[in-house]
Amino acid sequence: MVFTEDNSAEVAAAAFDETTDPRLRDILRSLVRHLHAFAKDVELTQTEWEAGIEFLTHTGQKCDATRQEFILLSDVLGLSMLVDSITNRIPVGATETTVLGPFHMVDSPPRALGDDISLADGGEPCVVTGTVASVDGTPLAGALVDVWQADEKGFYDVQNPDLVPDLNLRGLFNTDANGSFHFKTIVPAHYPIPTDGPVGQLLERTKRHPYRPAHIHFIAGAAGHHPITTHIFVDGSPYLDSDAVFGVKESLIVEFSLIDDPQQAEYYGTSNPFRHAHIDLILTADPS
Repeated sequence: MVFTEDNSAEVAAAAFDETTDPRLRDILRSLVRHLHAFAKDVELTQTEWEAGIEFLTHTGQKCDATRQEFILLSDVLGLSMLVDSITNRIPVGATETTVLGPFHMVDSPPRALGDDISLADGGEPCVVTGTVASVDGTPLAGALVDVWQADEKGFYDVQNPDLVPDLNLRGLFNTDANGSFHFKTIVPAHYPIPTDGPVGQLLERTKRHPYRPAHIHFIAGAAGHHPITTHIFVDGSPYLDSDAVFGVKESLIVEFSLIDDPQQAEYYGTSNPFRHAHIDLILTADPS
């Protein structure tokens, strides 16, 4: 079949008909059809196509071992949250999920319950407590809880490797016999996603702000259960209603209460007063 403007999508999609992997074949054929429909819908010009190719090229060139500009692009287009929503259609009662984000680029170090993940000076002391349980209420002992966050200035360790200790504000914990965990940290700040690359230029060109509300990341997993990736967002943080990557869900907004109690501070091994946040991570059982 000869390629024409009218039949372009059908001809290009048919080129993948012999793909032996059925899922890959379906994805590629659908991708081609939607790309061609998009180009026809906006009547894409050669100059605009070249600008798009240049943008994607610069996006790839900005990626390195600690920076994933393509994830950032996916985030600001809302694609990351859409894929997360499609992938994690959870039953009532399970913890809602949200985006992984571009800064889970290194393995979190194993830490003991109660450890302080803040290895640098500064920031408001905070204790985070939580539980991991199955959706039927069964506590999950020995569950893994991976934690990472920005500091009080809004930076992750990989953004300031010369200014903060390695693996600052990261930790990998195991829940106790009751499915509980706790650790010391600092209250994170809201922050802008990186704007020194193509994604930042896109936001500036389209008059969008780059900010995310303050949050702490979690990945929780246990044997026989689906792992979840989620956040807790600091109640009252700016940008809760306009997160640049669309990641906020009402159920994930948590109060970071001010605790002024020397006995509690001594129990947790932190200074008084301090902030306290709690999260219950509820996992769904894997039927397989």
